[in-house]
Amino acid sequence: MSVKHPIVAITGSSGAGTTSVTRTFETIFRREGVRAAIVEGDSFHRFDRTEMKKKMAEAESNGKPHFSHFGTDANLFSELENLFRHYAETGTGQARKYLHDDAEAAPFKQPPGTFTPWAPLPESELLFYEGLHGGVKTDEHDVARYPDLLIGVVPVINLEWIQKIHRDKATRGYSTEAVTDVILRRMHEYVHYICPQFTRTHINFQRVPVVDTSDPFIARTIPTPDESLVVIRFANPKGIDFPYLLSMLHDSWMSRANTLVVPGGKMDLAMQLIFTPMILRLMERRRQAMVA
Repeated sequence: MSVKHPIVAITGSSGAGTTSVTRTFETIFRREGVRAAIVEGDSFHRFDRTEMKKKMAEAESNGKPHFSHFGTDANLFSELENLFRHYAETGTGQARKYLHDDAEAAPFKQPPGTFTPWAPLPESELLFYEGLHGGVKTDEHDVARYPDLLIGVVPVINLEWIQKIHRDKATRGYSTEAVTDVILRRMHEYVHYICPQFTRTHINFQRVPVVDTSDPFIARTIPTPDESLVVIRFANPKGIDFPYLLSMLHDSWMSRANTLVVPGGKMDLAMQLIFTPMILRLMERRRQAMVA
């Protein structure tokens, strides 16, 4: 953690909805005039798309069917931890981009599925990370100790799978069977690398559908926000103005002393109400530290 150079990290699995949360934060940063350096977790994968396919085939032929983007072998945990540490100490660091598709790759004149060169972060007041491993911790690495605000985005598992299946079919042209194979291959590392992060987060957002998602592999549509509830769990509820949030978020309620439940359609508003004062406090602490 760092007063002068704060870090905010969003962590969640593929298909969890972290990109939507990032858009909410971008709105807050723009409205409040916060200069944020935004880093995508995909840029810390170890292999580009072509290399990853080869490595997966090699791993499977060597009796390692669980090799995936979720685990340590396919990621640069050292580089991610070093970025967080260096930014917390100096407000600077090196990052790159992973180019997902033709639209992202075109400005760089590179094929999609490749990385841009490492480059210095832009001048900023805050580092914002969104990806798979913002709260990861292993025997060798502890990324989770650096964020000043660590947020987990974790829908119930059937909804997460539905979202991933529909996204990968729509944007990547995968079949349901192909996405199912990916889910199965990743399950071992999902349990060991993704799930434990949500015990280290400061706040978790879990979307829960209130329609039948019993078989996510045949669902024809993703449950809409109005067909969902959002469970918001605060690791430390001290200082959270729950009466204010309950008054502003109609039809919300407390299910536990540290847990707020809101209608799915109000998730963005809930984030705005919760995170705006938190970001402003981080910026005020930074301002005071910089002039001290």
